[in-house]
Amino acid sequence: MMGERAMKVIGIGDNVVDDYSHIRTMFPGGNALNFSVYASMLGCNSAYLGVFGSDESAKHVQRTLARIGVDTSHCRSADGPNGHAILTIEAGERVFISSNEGGISKSVPMEFIFDDLDYLQTFSIVHTSAYSYMDGYLAQLQQLNPLISYDFSDDFESEYALSLCQYIDFAFFSCAEWTEEAVTELLEKVVNKGCSVAVATRGPHEVIMFDGRSWFRQAPQVVIPADTLGAGDAFISAFLISYVGGKANTSVQPPLLIENSLEKAASFAADICQVHGAFGHGLRY
Repeated sequence: MMGERAMKVIGIGDNVVDDYSHIRTMFPGGNALNFSVYASMLGCNSAYLGVFGSDESAKHVQRTLARIGVDTSHCRSADGPNGHAILTIEAGERVFISSNEGGISKSVPMEFIFDDLDYLQTFSIVHTSAYSYMDGYLAQLQQLNPLISYDFSDDFESEYALSLCQYIDFAFFSCAEWTEEAVTELLEKVVNKGCSVAVATRGPHEVIMFDGRSWFRQAPQVVIPADTLGAGDAFISAFLISYVGGKANTSVQPPLLIENSLEKAASFAADICQVHGAFGHGLRY
């Protein structure tokens, strides 16, 4: 899908098991890890870098990544619980009940990611998130070759988020409850802080994107979801891969490339809404 030479990308940060208590099944997930898996599904040479616990949840995530073919060679393991979230599904919508906030990973500083700079320099994109305990390392990461993408999700404080935007290239926000006016104001501020591309997904409403020159919109594809978990991460992954890969490999003009990339992102997100868990691979317990 990516042409003769697949783009190399890496998700750095959070991994969890999403525990569907109502069906006693746990699925691998997490913002950074989902990006790595979706990128692999979309034809990239993909890696994940983060901290695993020592329990059965961690083993299930590790086995799944090995089966999919996502490189985890530079990950760390620590004695303690893996990231774990409990949720259920109501009319196709995922509903979070509780979380251990990353488990043991929140006790392991992420500084180890810089142990092998040559490895990090081989990637085109690094994607991380608000749940990855990576904020203190963004300035250092910015000095390296890869473009940096950050998912602020829906649980962010605007001024703090803006303080990080000088270090990142792509900023993604979940703003389903925001007015359109508030969204456009936020995205303008994000780009003014130095971020190249700012994107807000808005639940059932149009995605809004700003690149400092033009505004773009993309309607979500209408589907009856089996499970919306991972839809936002799927949108981010497909957009980044299409846009960054397109810039490197084609002569398509930026506005058309952005429009095509947003359309592919909406389509892939709709596909993921038909999958249970973020990307399947459930384990009954």
